[in-house]
Amino acid sequence: MKRSNNVMESEIPVTSKPEKFLLSKKADSFFRDIYNVYIFILQYFKELFSVPFEWKELINQCYQVGYRSLPLISLTGFITGTVFTKQSRPSLSEFGATSWLPSLISIAIIRALAPLVTALIAAGKVGSNMGAELGSMKVTEQIDAMEVSGTNPFNYLVVTRITAITLMLPILVIYTALIGMLGSYLNIHQNELTSFPAFISSAFKTISFLDISASVFKALCYGFTIGVAGCYQGYYAQNGTKGVGTAANVAVVLSMFMIFVEEMVIVQVVNAFR
Repeated sequence: MKRSNNVMESEIPVTSKPEKFLLSKKADSFFRDIYNVYIFILQYFKELFSVPFEWKELINQCYQVGYRSLPLISLTGFITGTVFTKQSRPSLSEFGATSWLPSLISIAIIRALAPLVTALIAAGKVGSNMGAELGSMKVTEQIDAMEVSGTNPFNYLVVTRITAITLMLPILVIYTALIGMLGSYLNIHQNELTSFPAFISSAFKTISFLDISASVFKALCYGFTIGVAGCYQGYYAQNGTKGVGTAANVAVVLSMFMIFVEEMVIVQVVNAFR
């Protein structure tokens, strides 16, 4: 009986080693991806300052990223300003401080809402488009064909897209802030009959150069992050059409996650300078 028990005990599978192996494999894959992204970014800066630069494609991508995003950005910015004003009025009314609404709205929109909302919309619209477009070109071997024909696909496809969204996102953020302030003014004018000069004077009285420069810096970081995530996932897509969908999905999720991380870090740094 003792022998049979020993035999049965020896046949029990040990699960600790496979679990450790899987964790080790996931950790290796994680750090390998970080290293590949690092190399990808280094290659971007190397190709950015190399000649010839694809100016025509850069202008085309700026048009796609900036002008094509205006309708969605306009609607979202206007709704953001209007809704935030409606939500803030009851709280200020309890203290008889509705005259502070323009200042409150301008601080909220310029410091936080405009950069964050614009970046999230760009991540969903532009980031997914970059991942899907480059992914489809990768799995259909169009990128390989460009290399054979003597064209630098990284310079033409990746550098122009990352540069375009990095340059255009600050412009879109400023536009979103203005549209959001317009929505806020219309709501305040409807309820308090505040004139436009009085609204502008009150709104920008509490806004400093640091607030505007911090928002522009946020937009530059967000744009670069969205461009890198979308282009990296699409440029190295695999597994056919399934990989295209995966690249677009991962590009959006990763971009949004990194945007919130960068938002938290930049806010801490800016507050240290106030």
